[in-house]
Amino acid sequence: MAAAVAPGVAPVRARFLASKEQFHAFLRARGQPGGDQEEEEKEEVEEKKEEEKKEEKKEEEKKVEEKKEEEEVDSCHCEPPAKRVKAEEPGQDGESREDAEAEEKEPLERKRARGQNKSRPCMKPNHYEQNRLCPSVTQGCAEKCYFGPRCRFLHDVGEYMAMKPADLGHRCVLFETFGKCIYGVTCCFAQAHLGDGYQNLVNTDLAKQWEGKSLVRNNLSKDLQHQLRKRKFSFKKAEEYLQGLAKLRGDGGKGGKATGCSAEEQEVSNCTTPQEGLGDGPECPVLPEQGEDPKPDALQSPSLMGGEEASSIKTVGPLTDEDMIKLRACEKKKLEIQGKLYLAPLTTCGNLPFRRICKRFGADVTCGEMAVCTNLLQGQSSEWALLKRHHTEDIFGVQLEGAFPDTMTKCAELLNQTIEVDFVDINVGCPIDLVYKKGGGCALMTRSNKFEQIVRGMNSVLDVPVTVKIRTGVQEKINVAHKIIPKIREWGASMVTLHGRSREQRYTRGADWDYIAECARIASPMPLFGNGDILSYEDADRAMQMGVSGIMIARGALIKPWLFTEIKEQRHWDISSSERFDILKDFTNYGLEHWGSDTQGVEKTRKFLLEWLSFLCRYIPVGLLEHLPQKINERPPYYMGRDYLETLMASQNVDDWIKISELLLGPVPASFTFLPKHKANSYR
Repeated sequence: MAAAVAPGVAPVRARFLASKEQFHAFLRARGQPGGDQEEEEKEEVEEKKEEEKKEEKKEEEKKVEEKKEEEEVDSCHCEPPAKRVKAEEPGQDGESREDAEAEEKEPLERKRARGQNKSRPCMKPNHYEQNRLCPSVTQGCAEKCYFGPRCRFLHDVGEYMAMKPADLGHRCVLFETFGKCIYGVTCCFAQAHLGDGYQNLVNTDLAKQWEGKSLVRNNLSKDLQHQLRKRKFSFKKAEEYLQGLAKLRGDGGKGGKATGCSAEEQEVSNCTTPQEGLGDGPECPVLPEQGEDPKPDALQSPSLMGGEEASSIKTVGPLTDEDMIKLRACEKKKLEIQGKLYLAPLTTCGNLPFRRICKRFGADVTCGEMAVCTNLLQGQSSEWALLKRHHTEDIFGVQLEGAFPDTMTKCAELLNQTIEVDFVDINVGCPIDLVYKKGGGCALMTRSNKFEQIVRGMNSVLDVPVTVKIRTGVQEKINVAHKIIPKIREWGASMVTLHGRSREQRYTRGADWDYIAECARIASPMPLFGNGDILSYEDADRAMQMGVSGIMIARGALIKPWLFTEIKEQRHWDISSSERFDILKDFTNYGLEHWGSDTQGVEKTRKFLLEWLSFLCRYIPVGLLEHLPQKINERPPYYMGRDYLETLMASQNVDDWIKISELLLGPVPASFTFLPKHKANSYR
């Protein structure tokens, strides 16, 4: 008979189950059974006792400090403690207010261990390399140093090589793939392509094959970045739309950031960061706008709003068809993805190397990570990196987050002119406080006027379809998506994706697929994709039977990216640990191609690998389960894998993830620290 399984725990076969102590002792002994294992267990227990004593002392000291802080907060109402309390309110884990209040008394360490890991130690990859070679030397133009006499980098290659740490391996993926490594002597695998006198070797035959080919598109050029920073980029269509809004409101453009602002105000709104400028106006509190619906005649596409104004605008240059004829909705590029597998836009983990992995396993549609529109309008390189598209991504979109129609419409026009995408998605599902309190993400579901202006505005300036991703609602037991979806269809969106949870629910409990089915019927003929809790082909089949046009896969792809293959082939894949390790190898190779093979690129690849491993460890091999399939919200118990590597991959200990990264990318730097961005809060 099968052993009784605790509620909320995945059903692993009894012969594979282990205690926490046995599990970690096995890993410490590197999978070698025998007397050493018992000694390791004893040592570990003793060490844990000592650590617990130290932690108890620290907790007592911190309690004293916290009491002092609370007294100060009561007198001056400081901000940080209030933020700490809000971070663990119902919106974070879907718990009741009483639970949240009770947890205020818990030690600070326990609070930080739940949900998002806030205030985590962050060390930038470029800090791991103290003595860096000047970029002008690696690019072969040392006589033209960009920094001149103020340059703090090394210019002597011999001096740099004398201090450079040992190479991480004998093979350079860039040299083997493209015939040339642009990082030269700074490459962490430089011995593969360095000749006499530290000369960077080139495989001319291989390099010629890639000459002139663009593997990654949607890069930010220096010229465009300069235009954005100097505010010289032309937003003709967006400004026309915003002027029309201001005219229809009859307020002469006094609507602040929500409508047609003055030129000066528009510039301010464009250059504000999400932390500073999105929520300063009176519309910042995220509340329904007195329950009033937008007036049907108050918002129309530019083609319907004020022909007088359009004709009164003075133009310069030759007259083109584009000036005279607007692109009709029926002439826009169609988004025909019904029945396809859609990889969700995943913050942090949904990077380009990960999308390449999923694409290889059968993902049909991919989307870049959520990008903040104000950061894109400022020309921030880090934000523009989220828009990059690999040449293998044949159906690709980008997702924008914003709270106001001026910034979102301008950003849409900017992307329409500068990058290649098949659709632009509006994020109306982000639950995090930083976005929600500024009026973006889920908050737009309660701000119907601004939501409508954003959808109509973006649709008017884009040549590609606009899609929207939403949740069931903000509050846990109050669904509003069925009321909003018909409006989204009317406003001109080509598709909507519905995540079957509310903002307050986050990832606790299951997604409401019955409600998704109801919304799919309401949305027709507009396609509606469903999202939530898909981790097997049975889950996918059940979802498609609900009448949705397709399914979006998020956490399921992070836990097992071969899920796309399972769905298409209608089978459970009992993938071996060596096959899974090969997937990690491919990810690191893609990461080195994308982020670079120098120290900075290697450590950035390691960082994103570790973030992904925090999800991969939740996968339980098919051959170990008592019954199939694994459910996404079931907590994996401690179990012994069929070999050492499978057991290592099951560990939820950060040190073991680092050990896996060292098998692929060599030893970590001496000062290396890592704490994952997200900690599983879906298990109950």
